[in-house]
Order: sequence, then C-alpha cells, then structure tokens
Amino acid sequence: MSRRLTFFESVGDMSVFGVRALARAFIPPFEFAILLQEVEEIGARSLPLIGAAGVALGIVLTLHTRSALVSFGAEAWGPTLQAVSFFNELGPLVAALLVSGRVGAGIGAELANMRANEQIDAIEVLSIDSSKMLVSTRIVACIISLPLLTIFMDFASLLGGFISEYFASRISLQLYVNRAFVNLSWASFIAPTLKTCVFGFIIGTVSCYFGFTIDEGSAGVRRAATNSVVLSSLLVILSDVCLVKIIYFFFPGSAL
Repeated sequence: MSRRLTFFESVGDMSVFGVRALARAFIPPFEFAILLQEVEEIGARSLPLIGAAGVALGIVLTLHTRSALVSFGAEAWGPTLQAVSFFNELGPLVAALLVSGRVGAGIGAELANMRANEQIDAIEVLSIDSSKMLVSTRIVACIISLPLLTIFMDFASLLGGFISEYFASRISLQLYVNRAFVNLSWASFIAPTLKTCVFGFIIGTVSCYFGFTIDEGSAGVRRAATNSVVLSSLLVILSDVCLVKIIYFFFPGSAL
C-alpha cells in the first residue's frame, strides 16, 4: 500500500513539475536558440534509429501476417493491415518507447551530471531561470519531436512492408500505396499522431524531473538515467491505454 502511495505521489510531483515547466516556456524571454538545439538533438538525431526500426518492423509484420492472409485468400489486404496497424497504434507507441530509451536516459544523465558538478547552481547564481533554460526547452522539444518522429516511423514501416511484399509477390509501388491507404481515414492518422504529444510531455517531464532533482554525485547520474527510461516507458504504456479509449470514444470509426 505504501509503495503504491509513493508511486502515485511521485507521479503527482512529476506532473506538477512538468506543468510548471511547460507554463514557463510561454513566459518571455523565449529560449528559441536552445529549443532548436534540443529539437535537433531529440528529433533529428533520432531519425536513423526510428527509420531503421520502422523498416525492420514493417518487414517483420508483413512476414508474420502474409502467410495467414494467403491461407484465407486475403493477401490483397496485407498493405491495408500494415498501414492501419502502424498509423493507429504501433507507430506512435514504438516511436515513443524508442525515444524514451534514447532521449530519456540522455536527458536524465545530462541534468544529473550538471547538478552533481554544480553547473545548475552556477546558472542560478547568474540570475538565470535554470528550470526554464534546461527543463522547459527539453519538454517542449519532446512534445514537438514525437509527432514528427511518429510520422517518419509510419512511412518507414510502409517502406519495409513494400520491400517484403515486393519480393513475395512483385507488387508495384503504386498498387501497394493504393491498397495501404484505401481504408485509412484522417481519424486513424491525426488523433493517434497527436497523442504522441502527450508521450513527449511524459518523456520530457520524467527525464528532466529525475535529472534536475537528484543530487547524489556519480551514483545519482546512473540512477537518474535508469529511472528516466523505466518510469517514462511505463507511463507511456499506461497513458496509451487511456488515450486509445478516449480516441475510440470520440472517433469510433478509427477502431481496428
């Protein structure tokens, strides 16, 4: 019971920490230069990982589903299944978990190291809002980057699916694309993509919270990096369950 209370108290503290940091981002002066650097670090430098994972998952999903579809005479539905699966669920969730592993650990370790080396204290001595400079910019960068990375993963998975399908049936690219998007509505694309903004907020908030608040020297750096990945991944999965229910309530046509 006490552990559950501690967990929910920690989540509550992180939520307050994240909302306050996000609110500071809209108060002048704006840190556009730092924000762009963080978008490049979080978004652009994650593209190779997201792209490779998307292509590989697209190939694997096609290999797994094609034999079953062929046995029912429904192999023509392969591209449609691929597109609906990734645009609705797999793309947003897998992209968020990959970013959580790559970026969450980096943010937690970087801020914890700055705290251990008293760099954050030095920034505050100069009368600079260290939370706005270091935390707000990273949270906003995560919120901006996640939807863009999700779209990149969705299309990378379609590329992987096409490659696998081409070697199996010699399907043309035009026919594959037509079949992939024939039953894909805007509700199946926009709502699942926008929910990754919530994932970005979670990843940025949890990672910055541990990195900014843990002050335990080198041991704290390791703890901040580990906790950032574990807890942000867990909260992304739990929040996904709630968000999927909300999306299906407002957009029932997007259900698989």
